[in-house]
Amino acid sequence: MGGGGDSRIPGILRERLRDEGIDVVVRTYDFDPEIGAGQIAAWVEELRPGLVIGESLGAIQALRVRGIPHLFVSPSLGAPAWLSTLAVLSLIPGIRPLLNRIYQPLPGDRQPLDFRFSILRKYRKHGREAFSATPRKGSGDLFFAFFGRRDHYRRSGVVSVRRWERCFGRDSYVLYDGTHFMEEPFIDALLVPKIKEVVAGGGIPAKNC
Repeated sequence: MGGGGDSRIPGILRERLRDEGIDVVVRTYDFDPEIGAGQIAAWVEELRPGLVIGESLGAIQALRVRGIPHLFVSPSLGAPAWLSTLAVLSLIPGIRPLLNRIYQPLPGDRQPLDFRFSILRKYRKHGREAFSATPRKGSGDLFFAFFGRRDHYRRSGVVSVRRWERCFGRDSYVLYDGTHFMEEPFIDALLVPKIKEVVAGGGIPAKNC
């Protein structure tokens, strides 16, 4: 949410993986989940990626991509329900501009945010579509996630390890001693090696995935 081409983690991954022959492509998509899903589907068709990575709210869009291995950083599986609740609140005078100020993205190539009712109300359906492609629903795709032990969004349920376990299994994630915004040492120690493993294996699930 509010990320994009200038986001920190993709920039680090580009630098780390350049010499490995792995291209990291990041494009900024629309905050309207249905417009964003259409944009991403078109880019998948264009790029034919070997791996999709979803961070935070981006995990929900990543889940809607079928037939490709998935890695996640701090997947916010509870975000669609949270944003759906905000949809009702956004009808109260003054709330929408307040939300737009609180969650204003950083300058640069970042996803513009607009907390209008007509956009937020789509997130519940967006979440249902995303969760229709989990292993519990018969998906054979690879899914693996990284969760920070000090992730403050876990207190609200926006990020939930327990829900991840229910959908994807107990052996499909690791915990690291960081926050929601994966710090650089953990990117180097955990995320980069996992990307290399998945790419080298052609997207075949490892035994712990």
